[in-house]
Amino acid sequence: MKFALPVLFVAAPVLFAFGIILPLVTFEKLYFFEDNPSLLGIVASLYRNGDYALALLVALFSILFPFAKMVAIAAEALSPAPGGKGWFARLVPFLTKWSMMDVMLVAIVIAAAKTSGLANAFAEAGLWCYAGSALMMSAVQWIVARKA
Repeated sequence: MKFALPVLFVAAPVLFAFGIILPLVTFEKLYFFEDNPSLLGIVASLYRNGDYALALLVALFSILFPFAKMVAIAAEALSPAPGGKGWFARLVPFLTKWSMMDVMLVAIVIAAAKTSGLANAFAEAGLWCYAGSALMMSAVQWIVARKA
């Protein structure tokens, strides 16, 4: 456990960065057309198409909340207060509830695309990096909470 925490603290943000810039899923339509959006690409596309509220929601729950969770867990781990019971420590449980929501939504989209027959969908590296980051930060949170 002594070496796991620093490794996870470094690996989780790196995987998160890859998770938002690498393609999440590949859609093949009619064997000729292919689309493989990244999370940042999805937010930018929604914004360009005038879906400002949806772009804001996706950016909030997919990028800002996970990033805020990483910062809050780091602040909790590095807090000099006994038990790390500062403002960030109270924020972490709220943010944790939304950690894997995007991974679940992408899985639902992949399942829907495959069952509709209109397109084939395949998970890409971005999805696995994003999921790995969320799982690593959950492990970090668990380790930090046990030390408190």
